[in-house]
Amino acid sequence: MIEEIKQDAGQRMDKTLEVLRQNLSRIRTGRAHTSLLDHITVDYYGSEVPLGQAANVGVSDARTLTITPWEKNMVAPIEKALMMSDLGVTPNTAGTVIRVALPPLTEERRRDLVKVVRQEGENARVALRAVRRDAIGSAREMEKEKLLSEDDVRRAQDEIQKLTDSHIERVDAMLADKEQELMQI
Repeated sequence: MIEEIKQDAGQRMDKTLEVLRQNLSRIRTGRAHTSLLDHITVDYYGSEVPLGQAANVGVSDARTLTITPWEKNMVAPIEKALMMSDLGVTPNTAGTVIRVALPPLTEERRRDLVKVVRQEGENARVALRAVRRDAIGSAREMEKEKLLSEDDVRRAQDEIQKLTDSHIERVDAMLADKEQELMQI
């Protein structure tokens, strides 16, 4: 039973790390990469679809993304979605190819992005602690139902705490890498 609780907590913590990894990949670092546009949705014949399903997204150089819509009439909706996004970029259209030039990050903008990265990290830590609290609560619930002894619950708490600590260390490492990447010129 303790193993099931630990396994469930471990899976939920791994999912939290994956969400953090996705959120950090959306934060712009000065280099162009296609994952910057993953969260943008486009109105495609009345339904919202991810940009990658309406166009081919590629990197033409270190600071430029190219977007080639599958259909010519999708150029305007894609431009509109890019303008409305939180990226702060202006698309340039040449026929059916949309180019998105990413301006270099200023020192002030880099510091702002570091704050955003730290906030994402704190959100991940809070989520990990919530998983820990739920897992320990499950163990205590089993103790009340006389399915586990007090020693088993204490051992489970120690193991769940070790699992939480290792995941928080991974969060800290991910944040340090992203901050270093952001502060590089």
